[in-house]
Amino acid sequence: MPINIGVTGWGDHDILYPDKTQAKDKLSVYSSHFPVVEVDTAFYAIQPQRNYEKWVKRTPEGFSFVIKAFQGMTGHDRHSLTTQEAKDMFKAFYESIQPVIEAGKLNAVLFQFPPWFGVSQQNIARLRKTRELLADLPLALEFRNQTWFEEKFRESTLSFMEQEGWIHSICDEPQAGVGSIPTVLHPTHPDKTLIRFHGRNVHGWNRNGRDNWREVRFLYKYNAEELQEWKGYIQELYKQTKDITILFNNNSGGDAAGNAKQLIHLLDIKYEHLHPRQLDLFHF
Repeated sequence: MPINIGVTGWGDHDILYPDKTQAKDKLSVYSSHFPVVEVDTAFYAIQPQRNYEKWVKRTPEGFSFVIKAFQGMTGHDRHSLTTQEAKDMFKAFYESIQPVIEAGKLNAVLFQFPPWFGVSQQNIARLRKTRELLADLPLALEFRNQTWFEEKFRESTLSFMEQEGWIHSICDEPQAGVGSIPTVLHPTHPDKTLIRFHGRNVHGWNRNGRDNWREVRFLYKYNAEELQEWKGYIQELYKQTKDITILFNNNSGGDAAGNAKQLIHLLDIKYEHLHPRQLDLFHF
């Protein structure tokens, strides 16, 4: 069953690692637990090729990476760029991830747009241009602005994503105003769907810029009933798309890896070709 479950990043999930595990060994250990990971460091800086070369070597055959698009490509940094500067930035990003592409380990490039990226002709044009600049790559699209899924725009948004070849990044997140989106259980790509679990911490969601907001925003542990509900959703989605990737991002309290393990257990998934490990730290 091509349902691949993992978490965002591999450095902060202490429950996965034996004491004194060195940073350079964490990805190898991580890939004994999960078949996919999100590279969130790529959002903050375009990574040098040598990093991806190392990461490819430290993971087994069949492992894959969801690489988060650089913040300059999504407009998070709010810098105005000339057309040539934008092309150069996309080219640099594309070249940086070549080791992952060549190894056959690219799951998707995730474009998560900021809360102020609402429905507009300008933003629709930006999405088209983004797709054009990375035409041969699997691109996942995640909104953080509710207007895309307002009743009057929802069907048009989904149709646009289908026509442009975007993979829908379906979210489970707090419903906390215009800077959050509802869970829209609609695949837009015949081959791939991405699901990201951000937690349901309503009070922490809109604390951007405040002290320690990152520690609060994703502070949430999914309970058994919530995961059971999602089991049903995933089974229905699986009838409509060939490949589902699920990433847990609720790690402010260290809960992402445990919740990911629980969902794997609920779906009765047994992954082959992971790195071998001698001790399973999780018990159910």
